[in-house]
Amino acid sequence: MHNSTPRQPKPFFPQRDLIGVVVGTATVAALSMRFEWSEQVFSATRGLEAAQVDEWTLTAFTLAAGLAWLSWRRSRQAQAQVQAHLLTQQQLAVALADNQHLAHATLRSVEAERKRLARELHDELGQYSNAIKLDACSIVAHGPIHHPQNAAAAERIVHAADHLHAVVGDLIKRLRPTGLDELGLVAAVESCIDRWQQALPDTAFELQVIGEFDDLGELTTLTLFRIAQEGLTNCARHSGASQVTLKLLRHSGQGGKPDQLQVCVEDDGRGCEASQHRNGHGLRGIAERVMQMGGQWSVRTAPGEGFTMQACIAATGHD
Repeated sequence: MHNSTPRQPKPFFPQRDLIGVVVGTATVAALSMRFEWSEQVFSATRGLEAAQVDEWTLTAFTLAAGLAWLSWRRSRQAQAQVQAHLLTQQQLAVALADNQHLAHATLRSVEAERKRLARELHDELGQYSNAIKLDACSIVAHGPIHHPQNAAAAERIVHAADHLHAVVGDLIKRLRPTGLDELGLVAAVESCIDRWQQALPDTAFELQVIGEFDDLGELTTLTLFRIAQEGLTNCARHSGASQVTLKLLRHSGQGGKPDQLQVCVEDDGRGCEASQHRNGHGLRGIAERVMQMGGQWSVRTAPGEGFTMQACIAATGHD
């Protein structure tokens, strides 16, 4: 995707053209009086008296006046079209700004709900599952020995509570990145990489960070993390790669523009056809999120040539 500002049409000044017409007419009149062109034309056309050539002056003047009128009307229409075009551009710019504002509000709402759900899962379901496990352990430790089925049931409760606690913990991590609020973006990405490294010990994961990422707004930080998270997930699950590299880059803005934040995830895996990556829900989600932030997103892949995903958004100190 490429964002470009449309070129504005040059302003039209009819006064300048009118001055040119007046100057040209005065020049022709002066030359006519100097060289007596009318007498010369009259002498040259005396043999064509039957055609009444000398009477065409009024006709030519009428034609010239009509053409001038048509030209003036056309210029008025052109000015009206230019003004309508400029107004449409202004309205479009306002609509795009409103749309981006609504997109940011939607993202903030989604992340706020994720944060609330993660807190509820941790405070309610997580604690109660732990309490169930403690009660089950107490039954195992103090239950009557002449009822072995009680001990077996308690063991099953312990295993179920452990499983439930693990599932809840994984949901909490997906809803709200571990350490993102307390430690920042880079630490949260490192934690995500560590989890994938433990799950895939034969794959080498590398993180490269260039620039400062601690002064960003919450929405921007979350967007960068979600992009990195989904990029790593896509590489780890589908690429079969031996090397996965994630880059977090911050480029200084030019001409007073905000800095550009770039997330790049690349692997040396099997790759795929360029059209196949569009079918993944995760990558489509990244594309939509990046577009909502007014950024750019691209994917480069081919069978046997690995997979590279790159996203770039503007840096903001607050969202």
